[in-house]
Amino acid sequence: MAGNSRASGLAGRYAGALFDLAKDQGSLDQIQADLSGLKRLLAESADLTRLIESPAISRDDQVTALTAVAKKAGASDLTTKFLGLIADKRRAFVLPDVIDSYASLLAEEKGEEQAEVISAIALTEAQAKDVQSKISQSVGKTVTMTQRVDPSLLGGLVVRVGSRMIDASLKTKLHQLELAMKGAA
Repeated sequence: MAGNSRASGLAGRYAGALFDLAKDQGSLDQIQADLSGLKRLLAESADLTRLIESPAISRDDQVTALTAVAKKAGASDLTTKFLGLIADKRRAFVLPDVIDSYASLLAEEKGEEQAEVISAIALTEAQAKDVQSKISQSVGKTVTMTQRVDPSLLGGLVVRVGSRMIDASLKTKLHQLELAMKGAA
């Protein structure tokens, strides 16, 4: 299995096994693209999230549904078989963590750093490139960036790079102002 301290636990073991298979097949980037697409689908579909999290859904139904989703999304055979395997083992609930662990393994393999950017609204392509460039300059490495939208932030960004987090959201600034005003009263 790929040696990575960040990939630990059950999700890390599955991600490591998938990473090793993808590396052997020369399909690291294809699997990453498949998993990124799946992560987007999970973020957009409460039904898909329920499918992987609910113990009430039978093993066979999970296998059938996850492999169908993968095929419809145009995922590779390896990704499709992997999804079927984790559903068959009743481990589909770890899929979001597997996706993140795999991305970390790939970034490490390429000598890159992985960053997650959370914004109140979707960033334009130009804004995303600008943010990615600034993060790369800050950490001194090429950065692979994933984006997520959280309207509760109101404005600004939350950036996570490894174990570091920069919270420049309007929500946090308002909360800090509220705390400061309570202290001054």
